[in-house]
Amino acid sequence: MSTIERFHVEQRFSDMAVFGNTIYLAGQVPSDGIHDIKGQTADVLKTIDRLLTEGGGSKQSILMATVYLADMADYAGMNEAWDAWVPAGNAPPRAAVEAKLAKPEWRVEIVVVAARI
Repeated sequence: MSTIERFHVEQRFSDMAVFGNTIYLAGQVPSDGIHDIKGQTADVLKTIDRLLTEGGGSKQSILMATVYLADMADYAGMNEAWDAWVPAGNAPPRAAVEAKLAKPEWRVEIVVVAARI
C-alpha cells in the first residue's frame, strides 16, 4: 500500500502531495503582485518546475493543469508565458477559467497534477 507524502506542510495546506506515482500540487500563486500577468505566470511556472522536480516529476509529466485568472482579459498574456514554458509537443490537457483569487494583486493561480517519473 502506498503512503501519502506531503511537502511544505503548513497549517491549512501543503504545497504538494504524492501518492503512488501521482503528484498533486496546490494552487500556485505569484511570489508578489508587482508584475504584469506575463511576469506573474512565469513566476508561478518557475515554482511549479521546482516542486515537480522535488516530487520526482517534470513539466513533461503533467497530466492536467487548471489555470485560474482573475480576469479573462489576461488570457493572452498568460498564454505568452505558458507557451514559452511548455515543451514543444508536450502541452498537457489544460483548462483556464476566471475566478476571484484570494489576494487582489494576484492575477493567476495554477493547479497541476503530474506523474512521478
